[in-house]
Formats: sequence, structure tokens, C-alpha cells
Amino acid sequence: MPLTELITGFFLIVGALFLLVGSIGLFRLPDFYMRLHGPTKASTLGIGAILMASIVFFSFKESGISIKEFLIILFLFLSAPITANMLSKAALHVRMKPRSDSLNQDRIETIRERRH
Repeated sequence: MPLTELITGFFLIVGALFLLVGSIGLFRLPDFYMRLHGPTKASTLGIGAILMASIVFFSFKESGISIKEFLIILFLFLSAPITANMLSKAALHVRMKPRSDSLNQDRIETIRERRH
């Protein structure tokens, strides 16, 4: 088996495992604030690894490295944390309740009152 297929397979398996963990986290975590971590962290890395597999595969199959996948990875890694931040701020704004056993319960009101 050629080296490119091994590297591509490795990135695909790693990406699939990260996506699986992110999906399980989205399903299993109990409240909205905790559910943000599954898609924004594990799934972002999973999609990044799958795109790296695409870069490796198509750079050896065609001539040169495609910049399109790099731009997609850059956009994904920049937009996913910003989106999660905005979603959590929107949830704080509409006063969505976190779980009662969440940490920093005493700081939620001060965070909600900030005007940044």
C-alpha cells in the first residue's frame, strides 16, 4: 500500500473518531452550555483531519497542493469558536438556565450584566 494511502487513511480515521466523539458529546451532555463543546471542539478537529486527508490524497493524485482545502480549514478554525461564543452569549442574554451543579453559578449574573 502506498504511503499516501496510509497517511490519508490515518487522517480519515482520526477525523471520524473526533466527529464521533463530538456527536456523542452533543447527544449526551445535559445542558446547552455543555453541548457547545462537542461540535465546536471535537467536530472542528474531525472536519480538519478529514480535510487534511483530502489535501494529502489530492496533492499526490493531481499536480500540486490545492489551496482550497487550506482555506476551508482556516475558515472553519476561525468561525467555529466565534460561533460558539456568540451562541453562548445569546443563551446568557435570553437567561437560559444552566444545570444546577454547573461551576461558577455565582458569576452568571455578573457575566450577563457585562456590556462588551
